[in-house]
Amino acid sequence: MIKIGMMIGERYEILEKIGTGGMSDVYKAKDHKLNRFVAVKVLKQEFGENANFVSKFRIEAQAAAGLMHPNIVNVYDVGEEGGIHYIVMELVEGITLKKYIEKKARLSVKEAVSIAIQVSMGIEAAHNNHIIHRDIKPQNIIISKEGKVKVTDFGIAKAATSNTITSNVMGSVHYTSPEQARGGYSDEKSDIYSLGITMFEMLTGRVPFNGETTVAIAIKHIQEELPSPREYVSEIPISVEQIVCKCCQKSPDRRYQSMAELVTDLKQSLINPDEDFVKVIDPDEEASTRMITDRDMVQIKRQSERRDSMDEAMRLKKDSRRAYEEEDDEDEDDEDWDEDEDDEDYDPKMERITTILAVVAALLIGGIVIFLVGRTFGVFSFGAGSDEDVAEEQTDKVEMITVVGMNVDEAKRALLEMGLTPEIQYEVNNVYDEGTVLRASVGVGYMIDKNTVVVLTVAQGEDGVTVPTVTGKSREEATSILEKEGFVVNVTESYDASVENGYVISQSPEAETMAPKGSSITIRVSQGAEDNKVRVPNVVGMTEEEATINLVESGLVVGSVTTTTNEDASLVDKVCYQSYSVGSYVDKGTIIDLKISTGPAEVTYRYSESISAPTEDADYHNGMSVQVTVRTADGTQLLSTRTSTFPVEVNYTGIKSATGVITFQFTVEREETITTEDGQTVTTEATTEEKTVTREINFTQE
Repeated sequence: MIKIGMMIGERYEILEKIGTGGMSDVYKAKDHKLNRFVAVKVLKQEFGENANFVSKFRIEAQAAAGLMHPNIVNVYDVGEEGGIHYIVMELVEGITLKKYIEKKARLSVKEAVSIAIQVSMGIEAAHNNHIIHRDIKPQNIIISKEGKVKVTDFGIAKAATSNTITSNVMGSVHYTSPEQARGGYSDEKSDIYSLGITMFEMLTGRVPFNGETTVAIAIKHIQEELPSPREYVSEIPISVEQIVCKCCQKSPDRRYQSMAELVTDLKQSLINPDEDFVKVIDPDEEASTRMITDRDMVQIKRQSERRDSMDEAMRLKKDSRRAYEEEDDEDEDDEDWDEDEDDEDYDPKMERITTILAVVAALLIGGIVIFLVGRTFGVFSFGAGSDEDVAEEQTDKVEMITVVGMNVDEAKRALLEMGLTPEIQYEVNNVYDEGTVLRASVGVGYMIDKNTVVVLTVAQGEDGVTVPTVTGKSREEATSILEKEGFVVNVTESYDASVENGYVISQSPEAETMAPKGSSITIRVSQGAEDNKVRVPNVVGMTEEEATINLVESGLVVGSVTTTTNEDASLVDKVCYQSYSVGSYVDKGTIIDLKISTGPAEVTYRYSESISAPTEDADYHNGMSVQVTVRTADGTQLLSTRTSTFPVEVNYTGIKSATGVITFQFTVEREETITTEDGQTVTTEATTEEKTVTREINFTQE
């Protein structure tokens, strides 16, 4: 526990707390060895015992320690003492850019661009060391009293040691890039996006995307175009507007490809603010055929003139060499004749080579044209189909997994996630546990089309219930009939032009077969003829934010989000239920309700007993006044009373501990009788002794 005035690392004296973050607190301290003030970032106590957080904390130190730049907060030291993990950094006296913007409402264009240049140079130094910040925002940019701009808090930075860096770090949602919001690939261009949002806020005094929840804001980053900053502040120059818009392109390939490019344009905007020099390149259009412009024609002519000049220079050089080889007494007329001759002279050997190359090139081009035309009209065909056709066929097939021996519900869930349709039939079997899959209609390892029906034969006991017929009935009626017979109903949906929308196409197990009471019956409900439907993704196991983004991107709407208990400990704080089955097809805009797991249900206990007297102690006798206390193992006091009458009746429920202790406290008075030398009997003054008796108890689970 950090306290003001304490010394850590035998050199850093903690003076005052100056900031706090999600994982750590920041203190001002004095380095007694170097006699200077520093900032000490300390990992919060609740994370100190978590190896995951400690690892992130160390990664931050290692990443930042390798950076030395005027626009980056430098790291001096890192250490651990008595369970306290800390990083010692440069102390920057000043305020964050966020507070500076709030103080001034919005910044002038020149001030905003100047700050952006300094931030870009700091981030560029990090990128050159293969470190991505991933959390650029005004709160992580400090403006010192001297006006120096420094980037701090590389808390989620990670050395880019490979070309495929993934991160599910959301960062601050107002500044997060679309790829970070999706939890996908993020690189240096993610920092460029976040800096673009920061520039937008500096110029306008507000963030471009806002909403009631973090999820709503993240979705706007993914789907909505950035509003023009000139909509809020009309005097922003066109070049600065274009720089911000280029930084905040949804596609990383359309943004600046490096901080160096951004710095170049920012500096240019200070010199020529109203000039249209920012170019946004569309990768899809870069290689397309386009009309040649007058500007392009001028450039081509200039290049042609440069080539002609170079040819002329080479010719003159050749003439000068030849002139030295000629006789010195040649007159000027001879020299003029030589020059004219050289102009008209040619090399027959070179001409033959050029002719041969031209013929070969013409033949090659002609062959390619003939091949392409022939392939277009089906004259040339190699194999059964193109690679694209093969790939398309392969994506429609899946490999059958092992389901024999699994519980029927687990097997059904696994097959549905693969895009297959499980159907169940039961078979009386006393060898295997009821509900165990005995056989499957498709062998393990076979490649089968998606939506294939896989029949699972499942073990059942002697007792069963006849499955009623619900095929052809409405979804609501079928569900009511099956639930009345004691079955659990699972619904899948599929297109079927021959069955009216909302009515049952088939059921599994089939009607008039026997199935255990309480088992699952799957009904397949028609969605009518196939039209503009969307497939429900699997969001179980995702966080609420991840699930919401996934559903919204699929064209669905998140409905109610409630909490519930779930026995699977790995699903704590994650989605454990979605109201539509995975793989089913629904209309766009369908509402999907979610349930978030709070963990396994809490076990409680009760204690209903008659507490007997503390006869374990021989000094106790009936009628003594005894203080009786009952406490649970977690320290909760259930009873505290003084009594001289036993037994004591108690009845408590909702106890959270399985065990407890009863404590008896009473006072024993002792008188001693002695005989004097003259034979007289004398009773001494009574003494008292405090006695304590403890008794361990077990509570009964409710």
